[in-house]
Amino acid sequence: MRVKAPLIFSTKFSTRLTTWLCTALLALPASAQTPAPTADDDLPVADVQTFAEVFERIKRAYVDEVDDSTLLHNAMRGMLSELDPHSTYLDPQEFQSLKESTEGEFGGIGIEIGMRDGQLMVIAPIDDTPAARAGLQSQDAILRIDDTATDGLSLQEAVELMRGEPGSEIRITILRSGESMPRDLTLTRQVIRTESVKHEFLAPGYGYLRISQFQSTTGEQVNDALAAMQEGNGLDGLVLDLRNNPGGVLQAAVEVVDAFVEQGLIVYTEGRLTDSQMSFSAHGQTAAPRVPVVVLINGGSASASEIVAGALQDQRRAVIMGTESFGKGSVQQIMPLGNGDGLKLTTALYYTPNGRSIQALGITPDVQVVRGRLEVTDSSAQRLREADLSGHLKGNGDRAGEDKTSPRVREDYQLGEALNLLKALKVLGPRAER
Repeated sequence: MRVKAPLIFSTKFSTRLTTWLCTALLALPASAQTPAPTADDDLPVADVQTFAEVFERIKRAYVDEVDDSTLLHNAMRGMLSELDPHSTYLDPQEFQSLKESTEGEFGGIGIEIGMRDGQLMVIAPIDDTPAARAGLQSQDAILRIDDTATDGLSLQEAVELMRGEPGSEIRITILRSGESMPRDLTLTRQVIRTESVKHEFLAPGYGYLRISQFQSTTGEQVNDALAAMQEGNGLDGLVLDLRNNPGGVLQAAVEVVDAFVEQGLIVYTEGRLTDSQMSFSAHGQTAAPRVPVVVLINGGSASASEIVAGALQDQRRAVIMGTESFGKGSVQQIMPLGNGDGLKLTTALYYTPNGRSIQALGITPDVQVVRGRLEVTDSSAQRLREADLSGHLKGNGDRAGEDKTSPRVREDYQLGEALNLLKALKVLGPRAER
């Protein structure tokens, strides 16, 4: 029987590292934005000593040799990841990836992901991308990316695994709610160039405005789309589709709300830092101030899309329809570091005009309509009508013209219900406002 000798750790090394850490922390430059220190801000030397001891034990006893820089960077990543799912440490490459996503062009499969209870989840697929065409849905759990299990992966690590050269294949394993067996999907990466705004007419006089995510130019695109749809006879109603919209740029969300409301609060944020306490209000230069609006949301509507839905709901400017939204109501700031890396740090929470927090609660629709497809099984289309009888008397009026409803409406139950509601509001006219 072999008896292993106990490992001996250097108190001198641990003390030296503790002293270095304390000195480094105390030497951090004071910022004008940092809250005033309190008695609770005293450095916990005992915890720093424990950190130094753990650091030393890893250095001496871990199965593979690990350099100091890797350990310290891993410690910083862990420190941020334990705060919330959206705070993270960014190296220069990750900085660039974040910039590409915001500006609307990057290589990958076109999916927004997040963490829920430690599990990597789909927030929303982006329109017209490999993820959307493969049928990925909000709330799908991602179990594997190629041969890598997602258990224990950080959000940023998962993003990096999903991105790659256009034309290359990626295999992901998902588990969908209500299903007992995972499914494998193979997708081909492509350059993702997302146009965040699309518009068309669902029926004469009734417009459709789809925002897939909020980019820096989204507000301008929305105003252009509204102007185009209002040419001629104008708009009798509009469906604003924010389903599976994972969010994006805060200012873009404010500009979208500003296109529909003439005055009043849109959103405000509250945090510890002075610059994280912001408030945004309408400016009165409104593209569509009186057009009836129905907003469609679902479990993939997050962040900036929830700001828009919440503001229009509180302002009583639109009817919110669909299912409950995702509930991502926190604000992240990108903070550059002296070494070229950075932090994405949660610094505040969003609040709707009526003071409702979105975080972990989401937006509850005014009218609940679940996803589905309308299948017409009634045989009335084949039934005999008066006009089909031989020798029938002619009426004096003109028969209604052909159905000019977009095929999109017939394929999308929620969208069809939104259009029906807008038509009902048009029929009621001023009586609907009482």
